[in-house]
Amino acid sequence: MGDVMLIDLNLKNEYIIDETYEIPMNYYENSEVKKLDKVKVSGKIFYDANDDISANLTISGVMTLLDDISLDEVNYPFSIEYDEKIEKNLINDENKLDLFEFLWENIVLEVPLKFTEVKDLSKFHGNGWKLVSEDDKSNDDNPFSELLKNFDKKE
Repeated sequence: MGDVMLIDLNLKNEYIIDETYEIPMNYYENSEVKKLDKVKVSGKIFYDANDDISANLTISGVMTLLDDISLDEVNYPFSIEYDEKIEKNLINDENKLDLFEFLWENIVLEVPLKFTEVKDLSKFHGNGWKLVSEDDKSNDDNPFSELLKNFDKKE
């Protein structure tokens, strides 16, 4: 399979899609996504009442990310409901849509800023440090707590 999957929008008014696609690695190799399993796409691409190209699609799959705490690879399932116009910059001069580019632009929005499956933080420690949750954090151990008290005073 190539790095581009073009849909010729000149041929039909409506395209029904119910396929599984393998997004080429070059779309996500410089992102937080380490691996992207085959992506299931179902729905339709069509010309709307304004003659704009729109889509009503469900896009789902599993991406592999690095856990923010353990740095282990973890699977992150996603499901996207897309019901909008397709951006004109995705349609080339020959009125063809790069489906992979379209899919990736929507998948990348689903990548979480932070993601962890770690429940027990006690095993993450070292010489003079340990990882604690926000709930366990206390300001008593903060060497700057006296200084912070001065900022809270109102004069």
